Amino acid sequence: MKTTIDLPDPVFRRAKATAAERGVSLKTFITEAVESRLSAVELSQQVKPWMALINELPAVPKDVIESITLRVAEADARDMAQQRETHS
Repeated sequence: MKTTIDLPDPVFRRAKATAAERGVSLKTFITEAVESRLSAVELSQQVKPWMALINELPAVPKDVIESITLRVAEADARDMAQQRETHS
């Protein structure tokens, strides 16, 4: 398909020079550049393998979460009190 694109002069010159250095036409170079960018976008939109496992993890009951949160808060309070004693 034919189309017209408007590139800034510096970008056009770099693309044309790079294509010449690689021994390919400007059309081939631009096609490969666009395909590469599209592939990168597709990869960035894919679900990461570790994210797919989230639905397989067991649910943690709310009371267990609250119990853990309470224990962490108590441990933090003890640590803070101990630090105050050490620095006084």
